[in-house]
Formats: sequence, structure tokens, C-alpha cells
Amino acid sequence: MAQTIRIIKKYPNRRLYDTEISSYITLEEVRQLVIDGETFEVRDAKSGDDLTRSVLLQIISEHEEKGQPMLSPQLLSHIIRFYGDSLQGFMGPYLERSLQVFLDQQQQFRNQLNSLLGQTPWSMLNDLTQRNMDAWKSMQSGLIDAATQASSATKPGGAKK
Repeated sequence: MAQTIRIIKKYPNRRLYDTEISSYITLEEVRQLVIDGETFEVRDAKSGDDLTRSVLLQIISEHEEKGQPMLSPQLLSHIIRFYGDSLQGFMGPYLERSLQVFLDQQQQFRNQLNSLLGQTPWSMLNDLTQRNMDAWKSMQSGLIDAATQASSATKPGGAKK
């Protein structure tokens, strides 16, 4: 059975209407949909344009303003500098893969903590850190290879094998 995408309509008054439950919802409730792993799209009620990215960015922005921010000014500056750069197309997939490696390692760490039998937390953390570094290096190498191949394929007179 195919999973249906939940549609949330955004009206000009900035209100969000969840068509699945036939009710207006708050931005915090949209955040909870993300946390719950729900698949949804936010659409402009009049034009039908996809507004999902801008609503997700709004949620991030609001959470960055309160409490402990996750994104430092330096990190945000680096990200901004990639817009318009020749490597802009590689940045999004790179960040996605980096975050996935982090999430995978976090899950492994939790699993290992749950089965902590006869190991010290430090030796387990050292093992996990080494595996994380190996995975990180492998991912970076793959992205660099892909960027190099893409770069040489687009250059005039580039050697093709």
C-alpha cells in the first residue's frame, strides 16, 4: 500500500490547516509531525506552491532563537558561502550523508550502551569514535572522488575513460 502524503495548507493569514484532521494546527504541531516521522507537504492554499522547505526553515529558526542553538554563526556563514559556489550542488548531499552517518553512529552507541556487559564506557566510546572516523573518511573520499570525476567530465577536452 502506498503511503499518502499528508497535506497542510498555508493560508495568507499564515495559519496552517491540516487536511487530514480537518483542523488548524500550529507550527509546533508541524514540528511534532517531523519528530513523529510523518510524511507531509505544506502547500500555499491559493497557488498550490510547495512551502514545505520555508516552513521547516521557520521551525529551525524559531528553535535556534530560544534555548541552546545548534547552528553556530560560523557554521551558518560557511553554509551561506556555498550558495553560488561551484560545489553548491555537492553541499546538500554531503550534509545529508554526514548527518546520516552521525545518526547511525548515535544508534549504534545507544545499542552498545544498552548491552554494556563487561566493557567500560570509555573503551566502548573509543571504539565507536574510531568507527565513526573511518566512516567519515570513507564518505569524504567518496564525495571527493565524485566531485573530481564530475569536474573532469565537464571540462573541455577532459579525459574520459
